[in-house]
Amino acid sequence: MAGEGTSGRSSGAGTSEQASFGFRTVALGEKQGMVDHVFHQVASRYDLMNDLMSGGMQRLWKDAMVSWIAPPRKSRRPWRLLDVAGGTGDIATRIVERGDRVEAIVCDINNSMLTVGRDRAKAAGHGDDIRFAQGNAESLPFPDNHFDAYTIAFGIRNVPRIQVALNDAFRVLKRGGRFMCLEFTHVDVPVFDKIYDLYSFNVIPCIGQAVTGDGDSYQYLVESIRKFPNQARFAQMIEKAGFSRVDYRNLSGSIAALHSGWKL
Repeated sequence: MAGEGTSGRSSGAGTSEQASFGFRTVALGEKQGMVDHVFHQVASRYDLMNDLMSGGMQRLWKDAMVSWIAPPRKSRRPWRLLDVAGGTGDIATRIVERGDRVEAIVCDINNSMLTVGRDRAKAAGHGDDIRFAQGNAESLPFPDNHFDAYTIAFGIRNVPRIQVALNDAFRVLKRGGRFMCLEFTHVDVPVFDKIYDLYSFNVIPCIGQAVTGDGDSYQYLVESIRKFPNQARFAQMIEKAGFSRVDYRNLSGSIAALHSGWKL
């Protein structure tokens, strides 16, 4: 599966810092442009690819995310959601439909993904409920202490500086606000991990080539999962950003995991 979207920041071509682009090491300032190209290539068939590659499981994972974040069913005031790297608006749509008086903003750095999201929200009757804004996860164009919840699904591993993005998530949340991340992670079930590797590296790029005409983008996305921190390490990064009561839940044999933290 691809990332839900991309949202990051380029630090300039002259930086000596490095970042991973799949299994390759590139200059930090180059990564965002390379990730943007990937999502420009796959935007129009992104959701279809996610369903094909996960056998529909990604829908259950996203529903589990929304259930755990539990948007209010009855609210006396607007409940503000920021869905970062929100791509096609899939998570925001689920939360708007589940909650009451939800004011959702989908923020993504990739305009191709945002265009798909705007069109789909309008077609689903959510043109007034969900706003779409272009921005990056490392320097969000929103005020401090503003949102009740921050979600990011299958996108944070594409951010060049993950810790910087987590720090900014903490900044924009209100006291009592909730951080929730859905991301692929490290399979730790014996035998299943080998099967999953064979499927990921041999089947997913072929599906990507057949459906989108771009197998290379899906090769990167598979590699990026392997480079992402494991569950315990990512939980430590969330805590380092200032979040409390940090927890995670593995999904489907730890193919994916839900991470949660509170700004207290």
